[in-house]
Amino acid sequence: MNVTAAALRELHRIHQQLFDLRDRRERGPKQIRAREANVEQLEAKLTESKARARQMQMAVDRRQLDLKTGEQKIVDLRLRLNAANSNKEYQALLEQIAAAEMASSVLSDEILDGLEKLDQLVGAVKEAEKTLASGKQELDKSRNLVRESAHVIQTDISRLEQELANAEKAVPADFKGDYQRAIRAKAADGLAAAEDGVCSGCGQQITLNMQNELQLSRPVFCRTCGRLLYLPDA
Repeated sequence: MNVTAAALRELHRIHQQLFDLRDRRERGPKQIRAREANVEQLEAKLTESKARARQMQMAVDRRQLDLKTGEQKIVDLRLRLNAANSNKEYQALLEQIAAAEMASSVLSDEILDGLEKLDQLVGAVKEAEKTLASGKQELDKSRNLVRESAHVIQTDISRLEQELANAEKAVPADFKGDYQRAIRAKAADGLAAAEDGVCSGCGQQITLNMQNELQLSRPVFCRTCGRLLYLPDA
């Protein structure tokens, strides 16, 4: 049984191109799923940022309410101070007023600190919204690109599959089983050129007898990697 180097070269070319196209076809949905996962993460980050800002806003609101209550308490204590009937009551009210003013001062500082943090958190929310919008835009772009290229890729795959069917007619019937096993095992890497007596697939030297067999257009498999060998185009 004989199979020409030209026929094997053509088969290898078609298998390589088919492998590349099928890989591109599979890679498209994977890219979309990766971008979808990224958008989900960005949405979760935005939700978390909004929750933090909302909690800080509620904390500031509580302190502002406490401050107003404390200020009203000071006003009431001052009114009672003016109506004090004894020096002891007067001194006690003064102490209460001082304590209330100290508490109000602490609350004022906490409110200012909270407002600064709130500004930072609101900024983080805006940044998260911007990043999410960009992520969604990239997702839409990927979906459009994959959708546009899918038809072209499938058309090329169908064309090459027909070319492959035609090219495989050159494979002798009594050798087709061995050829198909090599392809099933290594796909597009099931064939390799034997350049200067070396298998280009694994880099191992082949015997002189194997080289002579190739010259006679007889099927030869690399004893190291199992690839179907062929002579390169002169």
